[in-house]
Amino acid sequence: MEQSNGTRSSNQPQLRINVPSTARERAASVDPYGFERSDDFDYESYEELMSEYLAVLTRRSIKWAKLLQGKRRVDRNLKVKRYVRKGIPNEHRPLVWMTASGAQERLERNPGYYQSLLDAQHDPKLLETIRTDLHRTFPDNVYFRKTADPCLQRALFNVLLAYGGHNKTVGYCQGMNFIAGYLLIISKDEEMSFWLMEALLDRILPDYYTPEMLGLKVDQEVLGELVRMKVPAVWRLMQDHGVMWSLVVSRWFICLFIDILPVETVLRIWDCLFYEGSKIVFRVALTLIHHHQEEIVQERNLPDICERFKRITRGAFVEDCHAFMQRIFQEPGSLSMSTVTKLRQSCRARIAGGEILQTEQRS
Repeated sequence: MEQSNGTRSSNQPQLRINVPSTARERAASVDPYGFERSDDFDYESYEELMSEYLAVLTRRSIKWAKLLQGKRRVDRNLKVKRYVRKGIPNEHRPLVWMTASGAQERLERNPGYYQSLLDAQHDPKLLETIRTDLHRTFPDNVYFRKTADPCLQRALFNVLLAYGGHNKTVGYCQGMNFIAGYLLIISKDEEMSFWLMEALLDRILPDYYTPEMLGLKVDQEVLGELVRMKVPAVWRLMQDHGVMWSLVVSRWFICLFIDILPVETVLRIWDCLFYEGSKIVFRVALTLIHHHQEEIVQERNLPDICERFKRITRGAFVEDCHAFMQRIFQEPGSLSMSTVTKLRQSCRARIAGGEILQTEQRS
């Protein structure tokens, strides 16, 4: 209704459009991988970070599409290595992980093998142990809940069961459920997840999950040697306070940084891990320690040192995954696979000779 002066009456209903006014309202409460965001999640910082990172993802997606052009293989050359270090778009991760790690070749050479493992008779103890851990696997992820459709719990059970049958020496060990879970989230395929797990546990990081966990123990000591060479102040602190590396980094290694670092950062690390191998784990650990060495050396007792190692895995430094991945190839300096191999040989010999006291027991 118009008034005599031609203006619209103030009691006329107004059309209201609800525009999200805060970063919390604009962002989803569940991340792209199905993980619920915590109550203290910093939505403002996340929005600021993603405004820049989305541009990076768009550029990388265009470059990867041109590189692959419908191919089902990736070459191993400096260009591809550079592309991998800058991040693999999510839609290409299964293909690149499978071909770069050799998992695709194993799958094609062994048709029907995965299904035969599922159809075989299984150790009742293995079945029980895996079932016990299912509900503990990512309770904060909507895809692993029984109400989800599809629910990844069944697929997770199958992958772990098949691997337990494939590698009877390992069977099942805590930590493997998280690795298989991440593989399923990305590949969305049981058989691919099985072969990627075989690549990680049998070839890239062997003996991490065997009863003696010798590979894990060796690599923890290798990290100690690398810290002695590259971050000597931290190494002296650890020596002075009698802190074993297993106390502060075992979860980093055995879970491959899952639940240690942000999801997107972990996936960027895994991009390089599948392409370049296990030295990437050392690069990540060294970068965390080197970057925070001033804070670490301020601590004066074992509990505070352990707490500091937890705190260095949080915050803006690790949340900006693109910048963090650039740092892991800069801060530690040169790190060849031949250096890692030599250190592994010497540390393995020392452990076998009883020179290094080992207190860890298999979970």
